[in-house]
Amino acid sequence: MAAGGGSPSIVEFFGGEDGYRCGYCRSDTGNLSHGMWAHSMTVQDYQDLIDRGWRRSGKYVYKPIMNQTCCPQYTIRCRALHFQASKSHKKVLKKMLKFISKGDVSKVASEEEPMDSHIEDVATCDFPHKSESQVSQSDLTPLAVDQAERVENEDKESGETKEEGNVQKVEPDSVQICADKDSPVPAEPSHSAKAVHAPPKPGKGADLSKPLCRKAKDIRKERKLQKLLQNQMGTAEGSQLQGDQAFLLQNSKPKTNQPKNIEDFVCVPLPDDARHKLEVRVVRSSPPSSQFKATFQESYQVYKRYQMVVHKDPPDKPTINQFTRFLCDSPLEAEHAPNGPDCGYGSFHQQYWLDGKIIAVGVIDILPYCVSSVYLYYDPDFSFLSLGVYSALREIAFTRQLCVKAPDLCFYYMGFYIHSCPKMRYKGQYRPSDLLCPETYVWTPIEQCLPLLEHSKYSRFNQDGKAVDEGRLKELGRVRVLHKRTVMPYSVYKKRRKGPSDEASVQQYASLVGQTCSERMLLFRS
Repeated sequence: MAAGGGSPSIVEFFGGEDGYRCGYCRSDTGNLSHGMWAHSMTVQDYQDLIDRGWRRSGKYVYKPIMNQTCCPQYTIRCRALHFQASKSHKKVLKKMLKFISKGDVSKVASEEEPMDSHIEDVATCDFPHKSESQVSQSDLTPLAVDQAERVENEDKESGETKEEGNVQKVEPDSVQICADKDSPVPAEPSHSAKAVHAPPKPGKGADLSKPLCRKAKDIRKERKLQKLLQNQMGTAEGSQLQGDQAFLLQNSKPKTNQPKNIEDFVCVPLPDDARHKLEVRVVRSSPPSSQFKATFQESYQVYKRYQMVVHKDPPDKPTINQFTRFLCDSPLEAEHAPNGPDCGYGSFHQQYWLDGKIIAVGVIDILPYCVSSVYLYYDPDFSFLSLGVYSALREIAFTRQLCVKAPDLCFYYMGFYIHSCPKMRYKGQYRPSDLLCPETYVWTPIEQCLPLLEHSKYSRFNQDGKAVDEGRLKELGRVRVLHKRTVMPYSVYKKRRKGPSDEASVQQYASLVGQTCSERMLLFRS
């Protein structure tokens, strides 16, 4: 497993929420979802949950009811290692370069929507907060593990179901496959085998098993960039992204007849008389790092202005509390692994600093197999730079960068793709990309999904009629429950419970999160 946490995830399940206002079609009650409050969560559990269609807003984790909601929201991921920037993507990258080097502010019309996740419904409605848990921290702290073991042994002795003895144990269960972009990829399970790099077809792409051809001018270019980056290095945390770009230069264009990739634009050495200086800093937001705390107020002011100008919020709506709940609070535990990225796993803010001030912030989660985009906000004065598209491209480059140290981390998750909402289709232009089948949870190339979505806004992408959800619930009795500070399998809790049965609710929860997560996470029951 790429990352492992010490404490298990603890969640409260609320079932299906009442319909709330949709931010896409503006239906007042048409947006339907299941929800749960995550008091804490390991990055592996969240990775597995988003591979079953879940997403988070602060500490609230929700899953659209796909066959009932007004605008079905399909999880979309980009295969970052094989991403090729489109013509419009390159225009945005060139526009930024011209602005930084020459101060050019020509307002070229962008062909794409900003990559800000367009989840204003989540930002402005009350559904993530009306279910906020009031459970005290003491109730969420399990007693000694040996007591949990005795409870499980009690269940074993009853001869009902076989349970694991250690509540802290987390099994590796979900690894992704990086597919070659030129190959039509069949429906791919989200819980896959070890990441592999498919050999390129003859005449297509470089042979990854051989070193890149190096020209003298490329070597000089690299040395100049390394010297430039050394001069620009600031604090270790804030400059980590820039510092690593020297290594990324290996991915820059080695031959003049090959198309440029993102690194060719991002890693270009600037002239000594460049008009502006752009820095990208990655700071941990949960738990908040010292740099995050030091820049909190400045970051919040950018968010407030963004919400007021772009989303037309009244001045009293984007409060500090709302900003904190929505974009700073996170259930994800900070984790580090020897084979993981240097910054670790968890929740971060990727800050864009122009000439010493923040102009944009990308909220991201770094998970075992992906960088997951949560939200983007920016200073409206710099909207001419198409910061939504630019930040998405930088996040893809960041994913490729992290993959050097953590080979399994090779996907960029863009949130939800909503085909029934034309303004949300732009996410499908980040190719190659896949959509998650809402019934069998296998990844399917978007090219195969689009004809189905043209016919029906809700669609099963897996065309194998006999295929089922491989991660489906198989044994309800094995679901982990936290009751009165004691961890126990549901089969034991069911016997001890007094009052009406809650089996239907637990069954629904376990079916939605899957057998693996239901055995690993702790479902809080009062």
